Amino acid sequence: MAVLGVDIGGTKMALATFTNEGEIIKSSIVSLEKGDARATGRMIKSVISSYMVSSAKDGNNIESVGICIPGIYRQKKGTVWAPNIPGWDDYPLLQEIKSVTGSLPVTIDSDRACYILGECWKGNALGCKDAVFLSVGTGIGAGIMIDGKVLRGSNDIAGATGWMALGKPFREEYAACGCFEYNASGEGLAKVAREYLAKESKYKGALKEKPAEKITSRDVFDAYDNNDEIAVKIIEEAIKFWGMAVANFVSIFNPEKIILGGGVFGPAVKLIPHIREEAERWAQPISITQVSIEPSGLGTDAGVYGAGYLALKSTPK
Repeated sequence: MAVLGVDIGGTKMALATFTNEGEIIKSSIVSLEKGDARATGRMIKSVISSYMVSSAKDGNNIESVGICIPGIYRQKKGTVWAPNIPGWDDYPLLQEIKSVTGSLPVTIDSDRACYILGECWKGNALGCKDAVFLSVGTGIGAGIMIDGKVLRGSNDIAGATGWMALGKPFREEYAACGCFEYNASGEGLAKVAREYLAKESKYKGALKEKPAEKITSRDVFDAYDNNDEIAVKIIEEAIKFWGMAVANFVSIFNPEKIILGGGVFGPAVKLIPHIREEAERWAQPISITQVSIEPSGLGTDAGVYGAGYLALKSTPK
C-alpha cells in the first residue's frame, strides 16, 4: 500500500509517496508556472495523474491522496482560497483533483494544519496532543493542535496568526496582512528594512549595497550576522514580536511544545533562546515553564508529511 502527499505552494509543489509507517518511498518537486486559476489547476491535476501512473508502474498503487494548500480550505464546499495563486479565491480544488483520482479518497487541508500534523506524526512534536506550529515565512500562520485535534474555528480560519495584534497604534499598512506579519514575517523583515533605509540617510552599511526594493530577509540576517546597526535593530524588534506571539500561544493554549518553522526559521533558529527569554516576560508564569520551544524537525518537508498523514488517515481499512 502507498499513499500520496501533495504540498501545493505559490510557485512549486512537492509530492511524496509514503508507506503505512510513514517512510517516504519516493518524492519530487515540480515548479508551477504562473497562469490563470484553471491553468494552474490543470497543471496540478496533470502532475498528480502522472505521479500516480509512475507509482503504479513501480508497484506502489496509490490508495488515497492528501493535499496541503497555501491558504484556507472550505471543507463544506470543497473550495480553496489561496492568495499566492492567481484566481484561487473560491477554487473548486476537490472537484478538480477527484476528476483524475476517481474513487480514491482525497483529503485537503491548509498548510498550517498540515505543518502541525506532520510534526506530530514524524517531527519534533511527535506524540504531542497539544502543540502549536508557528510558521514564519513569506507570511505567518499557525497550526494549532488541541487534545489531538487541529483547531479550525467556525469557518476554517483559525490560525491566521499574521493578524495577531502585537503593537499599537493601528497602521493602515496592517490591513492587508496584519500587524504581526507586517513586522516579523520574511517579507515583513524586508519591508521594515526598507522603512529604516528611507529614514536613515547617513547609513552606509551592508543593506545599502542593494536597491531597497530588492532587499530580502536573507539580506537582513546576513547583515545581522555582521553586526550591522540597522539589521540588529530589525532582528531585535522581530525577536520581541516572535516572543510575544509565543507567549500568547502559551498563555491561551498551554501546549506541550511550540514548533518554530517556515523559511525564516532557517536563519532564525539560533535566536530561539532569545525568543524564549522574551516570551518568559509576557507568558503565564507556570505554563511557560512547562512548554518546550523547538525548531521544526521536518523543515521544508513538514507540509508534504502532513499531507501524507491526511492521506493515510483517509485510507479505507
